[in-house]
Amino acid sequence: MLHSMADRTRPTPGRDTDRDPANRPTVLVVEDEPALLALLRYNLESEGYRVVEAKNGEEGLTLIRETKPDLVLLDWMLPFLSGIEVCRQMRRLPDLKSIAVIMLTAKSEEADKLRGLEVGADDYVTKPFDLRELLARVKALQRRLELAPPAAAQADAPAPAARTTLRFAGWSLDTAARTLTSPERREVVLTTGEFELLSTFARHPGRVLSRDFLLETTRGRESGPFDRTIDVQVGRLRRKIEADPENPQIIKSVRGAGYLFVPQVVSS
Repeated sequence: MLHSMADRTRPTPGRDTDRDPANRPTVLVVEDEPALLALLRYNLESEGYRVVEAKNGEEGLTLIRETKPDLVLLDWMLPFLSGIEVCRQMRRLPDLKSIAVIMLTAKSEEADKLRGLEVGADDYVTKPFDLRELLARVKALQRRLELAPPAAAQADAPAPAARTTLRFAGWSLDTAARTLTSPERREVVLTTGEFELLSTFARHPGRVLSRDFLLETTRGRESGPFDRTIDVQVGRLRRKIEADPENPQIIKSVRGAGYLFVPQVVSS
């Protein structure tokens, strides 16, 4: 159940909530319910995020283009332009490819959730939701995107990892720049979820990876036995990297076991 206003999370003592907002990861909340919008803003800001608000789909899409937030909390049912359409239009623009999207939806049917993932959402939360779970999802995506933490950076923070490029079947996946280049040297736009999934495959070539492993590795959470999230993501990846997505040669299905990444991978 969604926490009430009285149950709002209070800032942790000592947390750097006074840090310059310009240096905080930015979350755009697109939500037409004023009470929920205020609740989400309060708790996200208490966790150290900079929050931008939009109350309908058209305003949300405009702010996504103007502010390029790190993450979008996107309600499904919005005035003027639905969350699904906002997400679809986002994913058509290369400069918005790295923005993570969590769909907020009252629709609980699996087909509806899959529809959100198919247009490019990285995760979904069904209303009514537990606020702590939502914040955990936001933080999980933050870690996956390698954003700076909301709290002040530690003086002894480790240096960034060296750039690694994974090459397979003529393709090049730059894990630092988070870019994929085709054999024809054309950049192929990947969503956050697609990048994480392809990275996992490329780091485990020649091994059959179960759906549970892929879910846990790429999404940072466990999922039910009928969750088809990975199937949707694999289908999207195949349409981008396979010569014939209906007869895949790079990511093959292994009946009853999961998926196999076939080509050899060279790391440089």
